Amino acid sequence: MEHVSERFLRYAKINTTSDENSESCPSSKEQWELARLLVKEMLEMGIRDARVDENGYVYGSIPANCEDQPVIGLIAHMDTVDAVPGRNFNPQVIDYKGGDICLNAEKDIWLKVSDFPELKEKIGKHLIVTDGTTVLGADDKAGIAEIMALCEKLINDDTIKHGKICIGFTPDEEIGRGADLFDVKGFNADFAYTADGGALHEVEYENFNAASARVTVHGRNIHPGSAKGRMKHASRIAMQFDGMLPEFEKPEYTEGYEGFYHLCEMKGDEENASLVYILRDHDGDKLEEKKAMMLRIRDFLNARYGENTVEVAIRDSYRNMREVIEKHMYIIDRAEAAMRKIGLEPVRVPVRGGTDGARLSFMGLPCPNLGTGGANYHGINEYIAIEDMEKAVEMLQRIIEAE
Repeated sequence: MEHVSERFLRYAKINTTSDENSESCPSSKEQWELARLLVKEMLEMGIRDARVDENGYVYGSIPANCEDQPVIGLIAHMDTVDAVPGRNFNPQVIDYKGGDICLNAEKDIWLKVSDFPELKEKIGKHLIVTDGTTVLGADDKAGIAEIMALCEKLINDDTIKHGKICIGFTPDEEIGRGADLFDVKGFNADFAYTADGGALHEVEYENFNAASARVTVHGRNIHPGSAKGRMKHASRIAMQFDGMLPEFEKPEYTEGYEGFYHLCEMKGDEENASLVYILRDHDGDKLEEKKAMMLRIRDFLNARYGENTVEVAIRDSYRNMREVIEKHMYIIDRAEAAMRKIGLEPVRVPVRGGTDGARLSFMGLPCPNLGTGGANYHGINEYIAIEDMEKAVEMLQRIIEAE
């Protein structure tokens, strides 16, 4: 059987960056390459119903080999975030003995213990790291590799007793669309887990309530030599808008259950400017307060600079899955029992982000999130230990095993 790390390295080298500006599904044509490869590999290992649909979603299942067991789904996403420049993924394996890791000697890029002290916990393991120019893609190709490794193991080992296992790989999770066209009815699982988290001992069934906001500012450009009393500088008004948001409710000042306003993009000139935000809070009422704050700032600036100078368009993205999962806590108990069987002490952690599982839970498929072993997602310092990937496969096996 192929080692989980070999699978991951093969998948990681495929560019599957999603594109928020695209209206297609998948949002980038490169995701089709990974989708078709996964179907090919699933068919080769014996998953007879492996397929990719017209929207780039990959499905398959492994029949039950014992009776009276729930149908369990395992889900991961194929796309990677476009967080740093560069599309040429070049993962490398390090036999980690401790200390800082040189990711790229030519560019003098280092993964430093002073920045990431948790590296000390990985001494003696084999780390897969980036070359310092791209993300690694462990979010979430580690989850894909771990699920695929488990599938191959189940097909080749009849002594592992389990109910029906449903497999799903989604496109475009990183841009919030991963569950949009997921066939929950056709998937037909009683419950599922996304393998899309970090530390292996973390169980995640709470996530942010989320919305996005686009602020558009309409200015009036006048030659600076004769602008007094006449120019309405769009970019400067946009800067005022951002400056009026609560300073300490930004990601760099928050943790745990604390929500935030996060400026993702800004551009503009004298005539036109725009700001793009994501709004997050575990408490739904507090998220509504954040939306209201943005509208109050809009109204204040319009009173100052003229009606319709500032427009704010807010769109809800996803909700906190806790309100669904709390009705199905046996799913969490099952995962935590599996962790304890392999020597992990589970910790329930609120997700400071989103996951396909949040949307799927509200679509009728209760779906908490599990760790894959990766760290430092969405940046060049991303890494994952091979030994942790092996442990993740073992954890998934324990979860699906017949009780």
